[in-house]
Amino acid sequence: MKEIKLSINNQKIVVPAGTTILEAAKEVGVHIPTLCYHPDQAIKANCRVCVVEVKGSRKLSAACSTPVWEGMEVITTSKKVLDSQKGVVELLIASHNQDCLNCQRNGTCELQNLAERFNIGKTNLDIDILTLPIDDGNPSIVRDPSKCIKCNRCVETCSKTQGVDVLTHAHRSDQYIISTPYNLPLGSTLCTFCGQCSAVCPVGAIVEKDNTEQVFEAIENQKKHVICQVAPAIRTALGDAFGLDDGAIVTGQMVNALKQLGFDKVFDTNFTADLTIIEEGNELIDRITNGGTLPMITSCSPGWINYVEGKYDHLLDHLSTCKSPQQMFGALSKSYYAEKMGIDPKDICTVSIMPCTAKKFEAQRDEMNTNGVRDVDVVLTTRELAKMIKMTGIDFEVLQEKEFDSPFGIGTGAAVIFGATGGVMEAALRTVYEVVVGEPMPSIDFEPARGLQGIKEADVDLNGTVVKVAVAHGLSNAKIVMDMIDKGECPYAFIEIMACPGGCVGGGGQPINTTMATKSKRIESTYKIDKEKLQYRKSHENPAINKLYEEYLEKPLGHKSHELLHTHYHPRDKKIGNIKLK
Repeated sequence: MKEIKLSINNQKIVVPAGTTILEAAKEVGVHIPTLCYHPDQAIKANCRVCVVEVKGSRKLSAACSTPVWEGMEVITTSKKVLDSQKGVVELLIASHNQDCLNCQRNGTCELQNLAERFNIGKTNLDIDILTLPIDDGNPSIVRDPSKCIKCNRCVETCSKTQGVDVLTHAHRSDQYIISTPYNLPLGSTLCTFCGQCSAVCPVGAIVEKDNTEQVFEAIENQKKHVICQVAPAIRTALGDAFGLDDGAIVTGQMVNALKQLGFDKVFDTNFTADLTIIEEGNELIDRITNGGTLPMITSCSPGWINYVEGKYDHLLDHLSTCKSPQQMFGALSKSYYAEKMGIDPKDICTVSIMPCTAKKFEAQRDEMNTNGVRDVDVVLTTRELAKMIKMTGIDFEVLQEKEFDSPFGIGTGAAVIFGATGGVMEAALRTVYEVVVGEPMPSIDFEPARGLQGIKEADVDLNGTVVKVAVAHGLSNAKIVMDMIDKGECPYAFIEIMACPGGCVGGGGQPINTTMATKSKRIESTYKIDKEKLQYRKSHENPAINKLYEEYLEKPLGHKSHELLHTHYHPRDKKIGNIKLK
């Protein structure tokens, strides 16, 4: 590859051709300010915060979009550059709701960080804040247009990465806004509530709905038995919120923190991830054996479920009828667990800690109830859990490790890899292969399902029957697979689809500033837990799951299992996008 020689602030550097000024500057320790730029997105160059001086050019250049050339001389420290950058930030602040203390992104806001960088305490410009209503009429996401800086990161994510096209532009000049079609609230569109927009928003214009106070109140209520479940993807992401290395494994410290917060029991969603594999694996075998609808598609990701209900409702029969691990846990907490503990289900408050904003939506679906009460009462994202830990003064970094509680505290390696794209597929095949063939897979590490390629496929030989499988993550990739099915051109028998790029490790509720590089680290740690940290690596080897069937469920796909662990999905109203919620 051709190399380019240039200088940045009189520091000589050599970089590959095609490198931008922004990227080159990082190589010499110069961090040029940005807002619209995101490492996983296309270059937009519309905020102009990153302008720099290039010798020989009369105009300042946007560092994010300008490629370097031989002999280029870049200056980032001149008064002209700093005044221009500061001026752009001041203009943004003048049209931005400055009630920072009441903002969820206070302390993690990129605009706030730039105001500190440029020593902007108060702007002398006239304040002109957009006064559109806050959109908070859904269970998952809150949009506050008064905080929007029009960087277009959310639009890029919604249209390109996810292919949902709910967020878009409207009007021009000083009337320019980020909006939804016809300016409808998100709950009246086909938004999937995946939360990827909130994960890339640099300010507090799009955030998850905060349920932390609801959980604090439940814990304080002496009449309530408050339990929580923790999703597989939390244990490799929560550390990011406390400045630990990307992908740090913090399972034991996380459990300790939750117990200190006051939960009566701390359980592991890995338990019901294993249960999902048993039910889903048997459902797949039944469909292949008895001529059921194929391909069968996983149903663990609620963002994906919302997407298919809205855009491919004529293909709903392809979905597995299994509830997600979150909802299976919720159902068992209000039935099996309630009976075992002798507690009225109405007195149990079940809290989920999830990497996903769509899980908040899923928990409120009309059909997700057992014994007349909600399966899951409250869903918190990873970000909300971190907020609660910080609020209570728990020093996360020095916490000793603690174990999950019984009876829902045992999980396998197959369950923990649910957090990574391809993990559900690999976990299912570990069990399905052994059930059908009668012996373990030749290699328990199913490499074809791993990695960050958008769509992965493989052939699996089940006693002479070759079964084609596929994995897709990100809803734009899901569309490719669903169009194949729609055209009758799909060769697969079993498909895993996750709404979020990277799978749950990249969920919309994970710590801010998550990039594909961060997700890769989390995935690496996920497989490390599977291989090195857990006693069992196959769902059907989980002794607690086997005991559950013996004591309560009787058998996979049995009457009790169907009653508690399975459901059916429904078309969304094409006019307003709504699903009936409690």
